[in-house]
Amino acid sequence: MSDARRFIGEILLDMGCVSQEDIDRALEQQMNGDARKIGEILVAEEICSEADITAALAEQFGMEMVDLEGLEIPQAVTDMVPEQQCKENHVMPIDMFDGVLTLAISDPLDLQSLDNIRFMINSQVEPVLATRKAIDAAIAKWYGSGEDQYKLELADLSQSDIEVIDVDAKRKEAEREDVEDDDAPVIRLVHLIIQEAVRNRASDIHVEPMLDRLRVRYRIDGVCYEVDAPAKRLQGAIISRIKIMAQLHVEEKRRPQDGKIALKMLGRDLDLRVSTLPASHGESVVMRILDKKSVSFGLEDIGFHESDLKVFDGLIMKPNGIVLITGPTGSGKTTTLYSALYRLNTSDRKIITAENPVEYTISGLNQCQINPDTGMTFQRALRAMLRQAPNIILVGEIRDSETAEIAIQSALTGHLVFSTLHTNDAPSALTRLIDMGVAPFLVASSIQAVMAQRLIRMICPDCKAPYEEDVARLRSVGLREEQYAGRTFYHGTGCDTCRNVGFKGRKGIFELMVMNPRLREMAFNKTTTDELREQAIRDGMNTLLDDGIRKVLDGLTTLEEVLSVAKQYS
Repeated sequence: MSDARRFIGEILLDMGCVSQEDIDRALEQQMNGDARKIGEILVAEEICSEADITAALAEQFGMEMVDLEGLEIPQAVTDMVPEQQCKENHVMPIDMFDGVLTLAISDPLDLQSLDNIRFMINSQVEPVLATRKAIDAAIAKWYGSGEDQYKLELADLSQSDIEVIDVDAKRKEAEREDVEDDDAPVIRLVHLIIQEAVRNRASDIHVEPMLDRLRVRYRIDGVCYEVDAPAKRLQGAIISRIKIMAQLHVEEKRRPQDGKIALKMLGRDLDLRVSTLPASHGESVVMRILDKKSVSFGLEDIGFHESDLKVFDGLIMKPNGIVLITGPTGSGKTTTLYSALYRLNTSDRKIITAENPVEYTISGLNQCQINPDTGMTFQRALRAMLRQAPNIILVGEIRDSETAEIAIQSALTGHLVFSTLHTNDAPSALTRLIDMGVAPFLVASSIQAVMAQRLIRMICPDCKAPYEEDVARLRSVGLREEQYAGRTFYHGTGCDTCRNVGFKGRKGIFELMVMNPRLREMAFNKTTTDELREQAIRDGMNTLLDDGIRKVLDGLTTLEEVLSVAKQYS
């Protein structure tokens, strides 16, 4: 018998599900640029069913096909794989016997999902086939979550009583300052969406109109999770309500708008930064949640290793120079800067900030809101700030050569300047400034240090458990046996506290490059980023990956989490 695997078209022909003409048409579509698999094309054309394709795949790959509908699945089995992991990987655990987990999948070639689950549970996995629809139905049936009440309330609020709501009437009512009507269903619905986001520690709420539905997602610890959303017909009412709360123009749907909502919820004072963006199927809305109580401005709390904290503490006490924080949006740069200013905020120092926007108000700081529409740019604010005789200046972001040169001149004339820059790592900040047009001698003489950072998720303390890490993976990141021998590695198994993802909260990993005579000379000579990086490492700089591995060895996070964030930059 030949070892060659039969084509799925041949199997479907033998099953009598399709004709040769059906197969030929599907193949022709693929040749004309259709990227779908032949089975997906046949199902979309309603030539055969999803169950037919799954049965054919089972024969093609020599796998067992299971019917999930009538299957009884023990809770001990579902507890092994969190609901979110099942949804993300489109799998369903169905049995555990003799140390082997039987896992229903819909695509026999999806080896990545199998590896993800195998790594997470640290056990062997035996895949069987089921249709995607059956897997989704099984996940919905066998997994319960803490969002059940939320779903019930959403369902209740999405009933026909909302259909009669006149959005324009509500807008006019709001303009009459009568917006506290708790009986108005849309008002209660938006309130519920925000409340659940706050309760689940979300940093952002995404309200995204799709072609046939309204999608609502919460960003929790940097990862987006989709939650049950209201009906599509409520899209206009919900977005209009959010725009009213943020004091935006409800009728303006062709241009982006930015606004702010101040409210008190669950005993907390919250600020929501609202951004709208016209999209294909309606306005996309993002609400960034700024919770003053949840933000810690202590340098000890944001994730510094003891050695890096000591160095950074010394840097921020210098009388002049520039300290740059680099990283992408959402990497915690603002929190790090506020933490530094919080420590420096004493009665004998005058501190002025130029921010866009001012995210948190700190008593004792002179915080200036940048507003280009009124002519208050970073450049103009900086020039005015220098006439106020400050000791310390914070520039929210260096975006152009003019802002960079004013900041550098401020540093050279006796001021300590903090700012941010969008670069991937610390050494590339020097070459980025030079590429902006700043003279190399100014960069070399004014920069005290550059620190790159990222945020990584911490293991949930309530479901933290030891596991055996793969030695080959440890060696692949440069660890020697004496560094990991005797260490216990941990991961989160998933619980109600962390929404069954195994992580709760985030801390920073840092790459702190302190300037010295060698690095200043290299910057002056416009040396490449790679050469700067090599020299900085020789001088003792720990890379983002190095700092992440320290947190893995300390039992704070997992190697997989660190590699997903920092591997490409080290």
